[in-house]
Amino acid sequence: MAAELTAPELIAKHRPTLDQALEAIRTRAYWSPHPEHPKAYGEHGSLDAAAGKAAFDALLGTRLDLGQAGTDDWVGGEVSPYGIELGVSYPHADLDVLLPAMKAGQPAWRDAGAEVRAVVCLEILKRISDRTHEFAHAVMHTSGQAFLMAFQAGGPHAQDRGLEAVAYAYAEQVRTPGTAEWTKPQGKRDPLVLTKDFTPVPRGIGLVIGCNTFPTWNGYPGLFASLATGNAVLVKPHPRAVLPLALTVRIAREVLAEAGFDAELVALAAERPGEGIAKSLATRPEIRIIDYTGSTSFGDWLEANARQAQVYTEKAGVNTVIVHSTDDYKGMLSNLAFSLSLYSGQMCTTPQNLLIPRDGIGTDQGPKTFDEVTADLARAVDGLLGDDARANALLGAIVNPDVKARLEAAAGLGEVALASREITNPEFPDAVVRTPVIVKLDGAKPDAEAAYMSECFGPVSFAVAVDSVTDAVELLRRTVREKGAMTVGAYTTDSEVERAVEEVCLEEAAQLSFNLTGGVFVNQTAAFSDFHGSGGNPAANAALCDGAFVANRFRVVEVRREG
Repeated sequence: MAAELTAPELIAKHRPTLDQALEAIRTRAYWSPHPEHPKAYGEHGSLDAAAGKAAFDALLGTRLDLGQAGTDDWVGGEVSPYGIELGVSYPHADLDVLLPAMKAGQPAWRDAGAEVRAVVCLEILKRISDRTHEFAHAVMHTSGQAFLMAFQAGGPHAQDRGLEAVAYAYAEQVRTPGTAEWTKPQGKRDPLVLTKDFTPVPRGIGLVIGCNTFPTWNGYPGLFASLATGNAVLVKPHPRAVLPLALTVRIAREVLAEAGFDAELVALAAERPGEGIAKSLATRPEIRIIDYTGSTSFGDWLEANARQAQVYTEKAGVNTVIVHSTDDYKGMLSNLAFSLSLYSGQMCTTPQNLLIPRDGIGTDQGPKTFDEVTADLARAVDGLLGDDARANALLGAIVNPDVKARLEAAAGLGEVALASREITNPEFPDAVVRTPVIVKLDGAKPDAEAAYMSECFGPVSFAVAVDSVTDAVELLRRTVREKGAMTVGAYTTDSEVERAVEEVCLEEAAQLSFNLTGGVFVNQTAAFSDFHGSGGNPAANAALCDGAFVANRFRVVEVRREG
């Protein structure tokens, strides 16, 4: 069947966007082709709010047939953190049938070249973008994010990260020319002449192991990095967050087929309840690349056992903020309160440990003791979340019972500076919504160390009293080195303290933010400019996105010919 989307048409349509993305990763300036505001959608084929909600509602209780090879059963069972059953069923794959079918499409995809692969990926992203409102509801009802966050983080921000991966993949593949004429002089004899062809070749099938909290934001970088470098991609969603990635797979398969490629280049691996296929999948010889976001224990297992694959992991860390001094006390408290509250702290970038000298800090409002700082921060969080409607819009819902259990147990770890409270969501009365807890700990006590040196994922933060800012810096160093960190924050007006904190983060490879008091928060990163993770500490072995994230997904094979 002739391709409905020809390569020249796709190049004409998407090459300008690719060029802008390449320029953005070079300059690190702000840029995004994906609008953040919900009202920006509804023209040029995109779904507006009403159409997106209707499209999501139409999915509920249906079978999402992808038409992929090896389907031997139908599985499902997702229940929204907001309390509704999605009732969507997905194809369950016989991997002995599906994986060979996926591999069969790779030669033609490889031969298409880096530019064609890139613009096909951009067409996939464009169609996902047109359905951002639909995806927002799918992300909301699988992750528990509040709608606006699901819209932005699950929509344009995720799409930006996917496009960023395509740009890096393209740049690395074209670093080597496709062909070269090689002539070596031989004095009086005829020169040696060779024609050399250089072809980026895929490693094999990539496996994306999705997470519950950010299925698209964390899933798209690996998916598009592998696809753009010529690999087929098998998407294994988290059992509680299948729908957003299943929709992604369906769109990708449609675009690939329309462009004349094998739709089996992208497929879904949904699982039966309790089946736990990730380990068996990850060690199959056909799987040559793995992208994983989730717990440290399983990430470590993948790195140790999936020896046949190139493994990219984003695991867990203990994110730390040092509070030494500030010239905007009110702004600092407001910024920290938002960072601790957003999505109920269910982000790998949310601060956990606030290291505060026990003798207090310097501020533009005069000296503040440790107790005053923690009490004022508690009041700032209370003020931010005092209105239940605003609280629901910021907090979303608790994603699973494990997070709720950690939150409830945290109150017994020390003196509670801010108690968590239950909030009712009038639209979704079965949603579990809780405000954050802040617990005071003495950093000098061994029993407190067990708490602050372990990740407590969810709306739990520890205000840790330390003897001095020097002790805070050394505890920061130890925490990043032993436990890892996705983010580090610091508040100081002292240039020597600033240099000391920066030196620790450079030596331990942790991404650092200083003195955030406005509308930028430590737990948010911008595609094309900010690196998410560094790959240099135990929290993650890769960064989103840099050259290292894409370059080892393909190898360059050389063919030499005389003459």
